[in-house]
Amino acid sequence: MNKNYLISTGGSGGHVIPGTILYEHLIKEANVIISSDKRGLKYLKKGYELKIINTPKLNNFLLLPFNLIVIFLLIIKSYFLLKSKKIEKLFSTGGYMSLPVILAARLLNLKIYLLEPNQVLGRANKFFLNSCEKIFCYTEKIKNFPLKHRNKIEIIHPLVRDKIYKINHLSLKQDKINLLVVGGSQGASIFDKIIKNKVIDISKKFPIKIIQQTSKKNISNLKDFYQKNDIENLIFDFDPNFEKILIDSDLCITRAGATTLAELSVLNIPFIAVPLPSSKDNHQLENANFYKEKDCCWILNQASFEEKIEELLSDIFKNKTDFLNKKENLKKLNYQNSWINVNHKILNTINEN
Repeated sequence: MNKNYLISTGGSGGHVIPGTILYEHLIKEANVIISSDKRGLKYLKKGYELKIINTPKLNNFLLLPFNLIVIFLLIIKSYFLLKSKKIEKLFSTGGYMSLPVILAARLLNLKIYLLEPNQVLGRANKFFLNSCEKIFCYTEKIKNFPLKHRNKIEIIHPLVRDKIYKINHLSLKQDKINLLVVGGSQGASIFDKIIKNKVIDISKKFPIKIIQQTSKKNISNLKDFYQKNDIENLIFDFDPNFEKILIDSDLCITRAGATTLAELSVLNIPFIAVPLPSSKDNHQLENANFYKEKDCCWILNQASFEEKIEELLSDIFKNKTDFLNKKENLKKLNYQNSWINVNHKILNTINEN
């Protein structure tokens, strides 16, 4: 292979995980390097050629002069990285972390491709629209997208890992409902506080197994709580082999990160989305609405979550018609969605430009 690409990512799993999936799509086409800040390293397994570009935030006014100097130095570092590695094409998954690398790529007149996993255009991606060849999006109805750059949108199915497509997901069990609770790569403390007591109440009416993500320090406490109340459980922290947990899940309570929703969707697992209210430009609500409009999920506002979640779960468990309808709608949504189709779309796009 004589092609050389670089994927710039970092920060949360919402940026890094799509970057690793993009890596899998590109690695047979070229030599691929990933650059990330230090925060993103926890989501990157061994085996990547990895370069650290630890971009500081620019939201602290007092540190702004210092951080601007750091960014200037990182632009120089990125410039020599791109040049020495003979990078031809740069891919960015969004976020301020990619700022120095993209600016260096512009100086070198490299081809730049952006990825926007959310239903709202991120601010960093919006800033660099003028410089990119194409931006991969999951819908043409993406919010906050400038009309003059609409011709740069390339629609692809939401990025999920190849092994997700290969899972033989089991159908709904008759003896026990397996409820998955996942807060995304950064967790969700509200689920830790509220769900456990609601599960106790639900378990008095319906047989249930709880599969719940929590922080590493809270695993033993949560496990002990469920065991004392005679509830079958599986408690876990962030798991790079998340697909093994998804296999046995019937229904999910989740935040509305783009990758989590995409994986649930491909596996036809209906979900209750509780969008993070503080997500930038309310993008998690828009992510959830994408599926809600197709009748594939339920949405609960965080403010009313404690009040309404038990009633909603009871309704779903009691009368499975709505649940099965949503499951069927997810199947329809993912008709013709495959790793090969996504791969061809990405490679055809970058090879045409």
